[in-house]
Amino acid sequence: MTESEKKELMKLACKVRMGIIEGTHSAKSGHPGGSLSSADMYTYLYFKEMNIDPENPSDPDRDRFVLSKGHTAPGLYSVLAQRGFFPVEELKTLRKIGSRLQGHPNMNMTPGVDMSTGSLGQGVSAAAGMALAAKKQGKDLRVYTLLGDGEIEEGQVWEAMMFAHHYELDNLCVIVDNNDLQIDGRIADVIDPYPIPDKFKAFGLHVEEIDGHDFDQIEAALEIAKQTKGVPTAIIMKTIKGKGVSFMEDQAGWHGKAPNDEQYATAMEELGKQLEEVEAM
Repeated sequence: MTESEKKELMKLACKVRMGIIEGTHSAKSGHPGGSLSSADMYTYLYFKEMNIDPENPSDPDRDRFVLSKGHTAPGLYSVLAQRGFFPVEELKTLRKIGSRLQGHPNMNMTPGVDMSTGSLGQGVSAAAGMALAAKKQGKDLRVYTLLGDGEIEEGQVWEAMMFAHHYELDNLCVIVDNNDLQIDGRIADVIDPYPIPDKFKAFGLHVEEIDGHDFDQIEAALEIAKQTKGVPTAIIMKTIKGKGVSFMEDQAGWHGKAPNDEQYATAMEELGKQLEEVEAM
């Protein structure tokens, strides 16, 4: 990608992170940590990678995205708003009664949401089913799904991987947000899933390992995924939970806690400065 394209993606990622903070602060609840860690991948997928149209969110030939770690909906909502699926101002209605933006994604309520998720392991299973359906229908579309590294402790995830390999779902891209933390602490202290790449390889997937905050690496891995035939691809992206907000970074406590007014002001100031720095590049 060109330097100007990368700069634009960096600016958008800052705005996506600001939307995450805006939404969780307004709701006084939600999951900012894992939303912030995935913001760069969300940004690349929705602004550069996927074949989607905010004016026609139900296009049967669109690419699909399934947020398997559905609790990090604030990140998905923020990028959908930036992409034009609904007004950015609507992020302030997160988790409120009557809002289209509930605590977990609802495909029947929110424009741009392709699957209702929240129960861990079920999203990736649905994504595998979508990929198989596309194959059966002869549709040239791709299905992307984002999992948490704590989520892969769920047995259903590995059933989905067996299914995806068996049916040669090379139109499925499984992305793991490896920020090393889940609600109860370090993933290695809860139920150790390491080495993560080796496990996906053992289930027959092609595996790419990247820095999930590096747009060049994100682009390269997604390109390889498109070129890989006969097997699904898993992208294991190393990230920082709470990325972009200093006091949230690498802190398990911010898995499912909203910032108070003072923390909100600090976070928005930090992200605003980051945006200014990118714009000045």
